[in-house]
Amino acid sequence: MGCCNSKTGGESAANRISRWRSTGIVAFRDCKLKTFPSEVLELDGSVRTLDLTHNKIVDVPLEISKLINMQRLVLADNLIERLPMNLGKLQSLKVLTLDNNRITTLPDELGLLVRLERLSISGNLLACFPETIGSLRNLLLLNVSNNKLKSLPESIGSCFNLEELQANGNSIEDLPSSICSLVNLKSLCLNNNNVHQIPHNLLRDCKALQNVSLHGNPISMDQFQQMDGFQEFEARRKKKFDKQIDSNVMIGSTGLDEGVDL
Repeated sequence: MGCCNSKTGGESAANRISRWRSTGIVAFRDCKLKTFPSEVLELDGSVRTLDLTHNKIVDVPLEISKLINMQRLVLADNLIERLPMNLGKLQSLKVLTLDNNRITTLPDELGLLVRLERLSISGNLLACFPETIGSLRNLLLLNVSNNKLKSLPESIGSCFNLEELQANGNSIEDLPSSICSLVNLKSLCLNNNNVHQIPHNLLRDCKALQNVSLHGNPISMDQFQQMDGFQEFEARRKKKFDKQIDSNVMIGSTGLDEGVDL
């Protein structure tokens, strides 16, 4: 799938483009690219998946908006500092992976990606998140770990289908009260932040919640256990792991170690 290999194998540019058009998959992994591959932009609506993982790309061109049928965009492990303002034109996008870049801000147009299901932007330099994220009603997974966030936007409570929220390794102090509206949330990971309390009705209202991980925060186990709905949460958590063990699912040594530090 990687185009670097096909070039060394003697594949002509015409054959390569023909293959891209027929499969809808374009991959330039580990190709040491410094600029966005311009030939991809000529494919317009043919591209379904674009993977540019582990290159040295700094800028994403405005012309990326021409790839209107793209469903999966993977730009992890590059040197990207910002995203184009017209990113919201990629209306078919379901997966957006931006891990390990140098992104400091996200455009408000992110909220126009209404079909987005998975957004991962860990290992960047984000200090804040746009309120427009609340428009991502189909979002299932949000990973903002290892950034510089001090808070999460109040609008996150409108991401009604969110099942997994990973925000480890930030500087988050408080959670927005709207997070209690995430009735489908199953996993909340906030390790190594500055969280000293969480909304008191989180465990009561988020009835699907099975995993809360708060290691490396000022909050105490006593505070956590005294929250409304703790017993019901604990029952769901235990049932989840009992099911995994009964199914012979292999789990690591920390697999059963959830909650907060003692």
